Amino acid sequence: MLLFVLAYLGGVLTIISPCILPVLPFVFARADRPFLKSGLPMLIGMALTFAIVATLAAVAGGWAVAANEYGRIAALVLLALFGIALLFPAIADRVTQPLVALGGRLSQSADGSSGGFVPSLLLGVATGLLWAPCAGPVLGLILTGAALQGANIQTTFLLLAYAAGAATSLALALLVGGRVFAAMKRSLGAGEWVRRGLGVLVLVAVAAIALGVDTNYLANVSLAQTSAVEQTLIDKMRGPNNTAMTPAGGAMQPNPSMMMKANAPHESARALPVEGTMPSLDGAVEWLNSKPLTAEALRGKVVLVDFWTYSCINCLRTIPYVRAWAEKYKNDGLVVIGVHTPEFAFEKQPANVKKAVADLKIDYPVAIDNNYAIWRAFDNMYWPAHYFIDAQGRIRHHHFGEGEYAKSEEVIRQLLREAGKNVPEQLTDVRGTGAEAAPDMANIKSPETYLGYDRAENFMSPGGAVRDESHDYAAGVLKLNDWSLAGSWTVDPENAALDRAGGAIRYRFHARDLHLVLGSGTDGKPVRFKVTIDGAVPGADHGVDTDANGEGIVTGQRLYQLVRQQGEVRDRTFEIQFLDPGVQAFAFTFG
Repeated sequence: MLLFVLAYLGGVLTIISPCILPVLPFVFARADRPFLKSGLPMLIGMALTFAIVATLAAVAGGWAVAANEYGRIAALVLLALFGIALLFPAIADRVTQPLVALGGRLSQSADGSSGGFVPSLLLGVATGLLWAPCAGPVLGLILTGAALQGANIQTTFLLLAYAAGAATSLALALLVGGRVFAAMKRSLGAGEWVRRGLGVLVLVAVAAIALGVDTNYLANVSLAQTSAVEQTLIDKMRGPNNTAMTPAGGAMQPNPSMMMKANAPHESARALPVEGTMPSLDGAVEWLNSKPLTAEALRGKVVLVDFWTYSCINCLRTIPYVRAWAEKYKNDGLVVIGVHTPEFAFEKQPANVKKAVADLKIDYPVAIDNNYAIWRAFDNMYWPAHYFIDAQGRIRHHHFGEGEYAKSEEVIRQLLREAGKNVPEQLTDVRGTGAEAAPDMANIKSPETYLGYDRAENFMSPGGAVRDESHDYAAGVLKLNDWSLAGSWTVDPENAALDRAGGAIRYRFHARDLHLVLGSGTDGKPVRFKVTIDGAVPGADHGVDTDANGEGIVTGQRLYQLVRQQGEVRDRTFEIQFLDPGVQAFAFTFG
């Protein structure tokens, strides 16, 4: 019940998000009509349409996104006609049939003394199609759970609760707006001008939505103003293990990742309470370095389960510690299991995972969890995530993200002592190198940034991203954490792929280290690149995958460390130019 209440409250908060602004003209266009016959049907249509589209997104992923794009186009046409009819009702009756006549009839119903139920419901459906992509962290959490753990009837009810919350806040705004418009008509006799003004606002909103202003600029403003409030609700929606208590973890964004990269430690109880029984390890498509393991066969062993994926920088920085613990305590009864759960499609290829395991010198068992079976069994939501299981098969501790390595090792030692083992006195001394080195957290002011349109933010190439087709981009003017493309690229949901040699990516960042997840494309041919910082070669500030001249080669699909600054960390402009076509760019991360 608490989940439904919190989802409802999350929907109520939508009204304070600037991302909802383009929808408000369609709502207020009926503010002076009877609420039960006009406003309420429109809000019902909007809420139901939103819940249906969002449920389809949870079930069918990309298909629903494409379907909703067509729905948005139809909604924009319908609402543009509605705006024209409000602005020029006489013209609306004379323009070519049938669509404009439909807009005129809808407008006439809207302007009638009572307002028609069916036209109001239809306009609500159109508004719901436009509102569906505008959602904050609470909705993202609900859909994340459905995407990872399977959509069910509870998902739909949670989405309905969220939509009902938003409809409630809009209803209050509609009731207040209706009184204001009525007062204006009585005092000024300005009903005709009010109607025309609303028509202008509707057309402006349609133009804003068609140009992507609603999901680009307003969404970025919305994040700063509402995420803190919504995060409080999200924290309440997490259980004692800090995993999301969703019905079933892109994301929707924050992104299908829909899962989360954790870079901050989670404080768990010091007394190591029993948090549950170790779930099943069934469902892996393949096991590396071991035959398939089961929870039953591991009884009597202390087990550390590490959820990771090989392009995740947070995961890579924890690997040296996990690797050291596995080696140090293996003769004392510790079994470390790496559960490789992919974020990007290329991480599902067993050959890529095998190469990463070899490159990282991992010799403990690794389960390739391409179908998220083990991830769901643990109800996990994070990369990296560590679960500590005692010799009786009980989860006694967990930790999400980097840090607190000494504490995690002490948990391992305590569980081994409980199992009757004598453990060495000294803790493990670990020093990561390259991309595995510890981050400079005090100087990270740039967030993980995705280049595929599903989760892209702060993209500043003029005209925005063109989805799923080749397009010539120009570099944009960048503020901190803005980025842009230059050259011919095809942007798909997960990455940006270079179509012709000479393309570039720019990013204005603030961090010691800059990493970029890159792939060499479907043909697998190496791609040469050159990196500059503030227009100059990096020199001593080059990363492990570049030289002092900024030159390097993309030879596979993985994370590349391109910058490691040696001196003062400040705002810098990074650029990478690709001398060959075919590269795929997925995400920036920083350290």
